[in-house]
Amino acid sequence: MTDTNTAEPRVGRFARGRMPAVLFVLLMGALALIASTQTWYFVELHDVIEHPLEVSGTDALPVLAPLALAAMAAAAVLAIVGRIMRIVFGALTVVIGGLLAGLAAPLAFATPITAVASSVTEATFITGDASIVALVATITPMVWPVLTLVAGAIIAVFGVFVLISSGQWQSASRRFSTSDASGAANAGPVDAIDGWDGLSRGIDPTGAEDSNTPPPSR
Repeated sequence: MTDTNTAEPRVGRFARGRMPAVLFVLLMGALALIASTQTWYFVELHDVIEHPLEVSGTDALPVLAPLALAAMAAAAVLAIVGRIMRIVFGALTVVIGGLLAGLAAPLAFATPITAVASSVTEATFITGDASIVALVATITPMVWPVLTLVAGAIIAVFGVFVLISSGQWQSASRRFSTSDASGAANAGPVDAIDGWDGLSRGIDPTGAEDSNTPPPSR
C-alpha cells in the first residue's frame, strides 16, 4: 500500500505535464520572437552620425526570429501528437532551445563587433571588421540578449522534460472518448441531434449495450 500511494502522485504529475510543457515552450518562443524586434544595442560612432545607431535583435542575430517561430510551432505540435512524435518533437525542442541559448550567450555576456557590423555598414557604407572597430566609439547593450538566453534555456529544459515525461501524458482522445461514453451511458434518453452526434463518435445513443437497459421499442 505504501509503494502504491507514493507512486501515484508522481505518475499523476507527469500525466498532466503536457499543458505546462506546451505553454512554457510557446511563451518562451513568443518572448524570443518579441526580442527579435527590439533594440539590443545603441552604437555611437566617432564623428560620423549625431545620434546613436539602434541595432535590433534581428540585425544582431539573424536566425533569432526563425528559431523563435520554430519553437512556437513545436509547442503547437506537442499539444496534439501521439507518444512517438512527442519524443521526436521533444528532441527538436531541445535542439531549438540549445541553439537559442548558445547563440545568445556571447551577445548577452559580451558584444562582438559582428553583432553590430551590419548596422554600422548600412549606416556608413564602411565594411571590414578593422574599419568598423576603429569607427565604433561605444556600444550600449540592452536587456534583450539576456532575456533571449533565458528563453532559450527554458525551452531546452522543457524539451528535456518532454523526453522524460511524455510517455505518461494523458491522451486527449482517450480522455474525451471515455467521458463521452460514460456520459452517454448515464444520460438517459437523448434527442435526435445528440443521437447523431454520439453515432459520429461511435457511441450507441440508445444504450443498447447496457444489459440492464432494454432496446427501445419500434
